[in-house]
Amino acid sequence: MSMIFADTLKKLRAEKGLSQSQIAKRMYVNKVTVSRWENGTRLPDAAMIYRLSEALGVDINVLLSAAAQSDESPNVILVDDSKLILTGGLPVLEEVMPNASVTGFTKPAEATEYAKANRIVLAFLDIEMGTVSGLDVCRQLLEINPQTNVVYLTAYQEYSFDTWSTGACGFMLKPLTAEGVREQLSRLRYPFQTGGEGV
Repeated sequence: MSMIFADTLKKLRAEKGLSQSQIAKRMYVNKVTVSRWENGTRLPDAAMIYRLSEALGVDINVLLSAAAQSDESPNVILVDDSKLILTGGLPVLEEVMPNASVTGFTKPAEATEYAKANRIVLAFLDIEMGTVSGLDVCRQLLEINPQTNVVYLTAYQEYSFDTWSTGACGFMLKPLTAEGVREQLSRLRYPFQTGGEGV
């Protein structure tokens, strides 16, 4: 049940003096769709949240934040062109964040396509991935959803200076460790429920 988002939406709609039907009409959706968002049985995707913010005349970040907190199984991705890193890293992320849906990608383009269809709360990105830079992937992810937490994962400490201008919130040296992930989780710009101990 996505009750944080549902309660936020009901409150904002009431403050604007709008009915579910009026919101539905402004968004070109069925009233039943709005009703499901408000009773917590459905969570709108990023495109719908954008339209909803316009229909309500509110800052999209208010709705994105509520949606991120409501997501019972937050989406976390690990993007690295090394299959070995994915094989070793995914179990670590699943251990630390048992509530999360963790997905790995060796191809950055597949990760960004996934992000367009799924709200990503946290992305661990390698920096050097063949001809593609993780710095560029970070910018793409933040264009899709400005409230995505991005943590760089690299073997090269000298990259740390380049990463801060991209909007990322963390930097880790390989290998991925549970202790290192927990430390990064404590510093996230947009925290979420991980289900892990001490987070």
